[in-house]
Amino acid sequence: MKPKFTPPAPGKPRLTTSAMIASIAAEGQATKPAPFGHALVELAGARPDIVGMTADLGKYTDLHIFAKAYPDRFYQMGMAEQLLFGAAGGLASEGFTPFATTYAVFASRRAYDFIHQTIAEEDRDVKIVAALPGLTSGYGPSHQAAEDLALFRAMPNMVVVDPCDALDTEQATAAIAAHKGPAYMRLLRGNVPLVLDAYDYRFELGKAKVIREGRDVLVISSGILTMRALEAAKLLDSDNISLGVLHCPTIKPLDVETIRREAAKSGRLVVVAENHTEIGGLGEAIARDLMLSGIHPTFRHIALPDEFLGAGALPTLHDRYGISTEAITASIKGWLG
Repeated sequence: MKPKFTPPAPGKPRLTTSAMIASIAAEGQATKPAPFGHALVELAGARPDIVGMTADLGKYTDLHIFAKAYPDRFYQMGMAEQLLFGAAGGLASEGFTPFATTYAVFASRRAYDFIHQTIAEEDRDVKIVAALPGLTSGYGPSHQAAEDLALFRAMPNMVVVDPCDALDTEQATAAIAAHKGPAYMRLLRGNVPLVLDAYDYRFELGKAKVIREGRDVLVISSGILTMRALEAAKLLDSDNISLGVLHCPTIKPLDVETIRREAAKSGRLVVVAENHTEIGGLGEAIARDLMLSGIHPTFRHIALPDEFLGAGALPTLHDRYGISTEAITASIKGWLG
């Protein structure tokens, strides 16, 4: 049974509704503004085939930066996500490389069949970049894409990417642009934390990277949970618990060779941590592969529960659902006894 995390005692400042969409950066943490938007503008300077498209959410997916730089290559499709992706597939068939942005809930749920039929089945070179993935919005189930990775993992031909920070986002944008075929990338927008620059990290499509070595625990993570795992590792150092972090930003195709190699090292608890429902995401993908390959470490999973999540301030929700730094730290200490 997963150890129950008890939130800190009362006394913290009352959080306002702005905390429902606030930056995931900790106080004082380095950030970088709009890494996706700026990276796309830089790419488009050398790639006239790149076009930007959105469904009335340019400002909220950082695509307004692209629109200002290349107004003749920007398409505002209005509140019509099915039209957005159908048109993106059509433009790709004519030799363009569309970057189509919206919220992750609208891409993964509202327009799924249009993406399936007009992009994935035709193997069109469309890049779907989706904001508010997992539990990065406090506005309740209508805006929380807790199941997006599961849905897009199940779609043939679709590459699936979950970046950790601003550096990861910039480099992943270039990588999916270079990849020929459809791709889905979770988007961290606005002022995005800058974490991986301190670890001599470089994104490679389809590759997992050891960010931190550890003798007692291996956390295999994606997205913002890699940032949280690194923060937890520093807290656990004070208890003489050595935690390693294997960052797995490409969910599909999965880097099974690196995962098997690291998970097979004896004596370590293996924990998969993801900002996604416990069903159908990175955790289940890794557990399945380890089982089929005959690797059987002690295995635990940090993920969002199989339920519709609450609305509220993100720090409160991250504590409640076990994906805050403090909650991850408590869970690992509990599992180690």
